[in-house]
Amino acid sequence: MNRWFKSGTPWIWLNAGAVAASLVMVFGLILMIAVNGLSFFWPSEVIEFEYQTEQDSEPRRVMGELQRSETMTAQAMRDAGFTVPEGQDIVVRHLIKRGNRDLDSRDFQWYLDDFMSEWERPRDVVVLERLQWGDFFGYIREYQEDGETVAEGAEARTAFEERMPQTRELVQQIQRIERIEIGRVNFDLERLRIAQRGVERAEELSLEERGQRQEELEAEREELDARYAELEAERNALRDELARFAIVLETADGQHATIPLSRIVNAWWPNDMSVPAKLRHYVVAFWDFMTGFPREANTEGGILPAIFGTVLMVILMSIVVTPFGVLAAIYLREYAKQGPLVRTIRISVNNLAGVPSIVFGVFGLGFFVYLIGGNIDQIFFRDALPSPTFGSPAIIWASLTLALLTLPVVIVSTEEGLTRIGASIRHGSLALGATKAETLWRLIVPLSAPAMMTGLILAVARAAGEVAPLMLVGVVKLAPTLPLDGNFPYLHLDRAFMHLGFHIFDVGFQSPNVEAGRPLVYATALVLVMLIIVLNLTAISIRNYLREKYRADSD
Repeated sequence: MNRWFKSGTPWIWLNAGAVAASLVMVFGLILMIAVNGLSFFWPSEVIEFEYQTEQDSEPRRVMGELQRSETMTAQAMRDAGFTVPEGQDIVVRHLIKRGNRDLDSRDFQWYLDDFMSEWERPRDVVVLERLQWGDFFGYIREYQEDGETVAEGAEARTAFEERMPQTRELVQQIQRIERIEIGRVNFDLERLRIAQRGVERAEELSLEERGQRQEELEAEREELDARYAELEAERNALRDELARFAIVLETADGQHATIPLSRIVNAWWPNDMSVPAKLRHYVVAFWDFMTGFPREANTEGGILPAIFGTVLMVILMSIVVTPFGVLAAIYLREYAKQGPLVRTIRISVNNLAGVPSIVFGVFGLGFFVYLIGGNIDQIFFRDALPSPTFGSPAIIWASLTLALLTLPVVIVSTEEGLTRIGASIRHGSLALGATKAETLWRLIVPLSAPAMMTGLILAVARAAGEVAPLMLVGVVKLAPTLPLDGNFPYLHLDRAFMHLGFHIFDVGFQSPNVEAGRPLVYATALVLVMLIIVLNLTAISIRNYLREKYRADSD
């Protein structure tokens, strides 16, 4: 036994077991996130049943989607305020998503299995995804145009299905007008407002020049106002056209609701769908989630602004941290005289990597936002004051803060790469007549490029998942515009942005409807994990290419 321990075999098996356990936990976590997130887009069956407790005089009709079931002790259910049948120690309860939030504020509710009748799955029940008030479950009874009923029963469903593609096209046109056309006009109007204020404050202009410039700006404003009125009239005409069509639905408990088609995003009959139809619905729903904009306090809609903001922030952070980290490492390793000062700097860099990220956020808010951003506004954007331009949280300050946070990782990785280059290579280059600078930039740095990419990979992985510092220096719950659009200068570094990590935090812990946001938390987390994997794989492929390239050159 002693010989076996001294041979080192137990430690090999111990390390292998630790690695295996780590892999199981990592893949288990990803699998849990994937199952809970991706299952959200599958069209679940809608069940209908009667529910009558011992205190109810008559049964109630309930309709909805089964979310999950739990087995509980009877005492725990009584403590939670539920009526439990006498003589039972264990009860089963089901969480039903009832929807219809505009008719009943409790769209998620628990029901005890003992008081439920046999579940029915009516084929003609429809699920409506709406712009407001969440999903609606019911039966289509009438189809209306201009307030008049033109179809009932099965014919109403057919008329509704035929009209929905045209309705979606009109809704998309309205969204294009509001987000792009009217947004561009508003951007130009704000630019004019700042320009007029600048003319009023320009002391170097004469009264005649000031008046002439004011007239030019006023003429341009009138053109923009006319354009805005034209777009508003076009939008209102489309809204009036949408308002002509509506459907009347009946809920399980007999209530009727009239829903305009303009408020419907999607509609499907889950109990009457084949497997291929469900697959098509699944793909479309997932695509809408990836490319859509959030709504209903981020508990519905898509996450495109959060994906865009996360990727853009990581790119900006990488552009900043890579040259500074590499140059700092080159100086410390190749040029600085090794001594107490350099050792102190290295210790400081290593300690900087252990500072809590929220501290970087506080520093970024005070230094980047208030000091640098405030001075930029005072020097270059005085006409916009007191409204801040760069003196408020923005994507540029978030990128710089995360670049500072990940700088130690890049410095340490680059230094390690430089250290691995043997002295014989340096001496051989110098012996052939190359200068120190030529040796460094044409030989040492290229050979160290894979180590630099390793540092960038670690920096990207950490920056993409950070949330705490971003809450102080740029991220917001809902961004009205993206940092990149069609308005000059196209890339607006002074704008706040959405981030996948903060979106997860907001939906999971700040949402007014926790149950509605739960599947979105898993789905967004899966997107964030996959995004980090894609960014890392891209960097790894570049690192491997550089490694093979310079290995072949050295051979």
